[in-house]
Amino acid sequence: MNIKVLVLLICFGGIMVCSYGQAPQSSAAQQPAFPAANNYVNANITSKIIPSEGNTWGYDIYVEGKRFIHQLSKPGLPGNSGFATKAQAQKVADIIIQKLKKGQMPPSVSVEEMKQVKAL
Repeated sequence: MNIKVLVLLICFGGIMVCSYGQAPQSSAAQQPAFPAANNYVNANITSKIIPSEGNTWGYDIYVEGKRFIHQLSKPGLPGNSGFATKAQAQKVADIIIQKLKKGQMPPSVSVEEMKQVKAL
């Protein structure tokens, strides 16, 4: 047997032995965790309307002065364009702020909710 092949087999065998028996990482460790919902109930939460693609509007949500959400497009809808008006973007940002203050995590907004406030 060629010495190179023998060395490769020994190295491969060593790797297999070292990795055998290690516990697989849980899927929870691989998924991002949302902060505890009650962290935001009494927090200072503000929004800022920002320009987006194609002369549309998005929003940033700030918690205690740090940007928490950066939303350039309409949430839950395909495409990259934002809201047609600043007022529409503000209405949706307000919904998100209300959900954060109620402790809802993640603070997602549905298409139906956006239609109710005439943001779509």
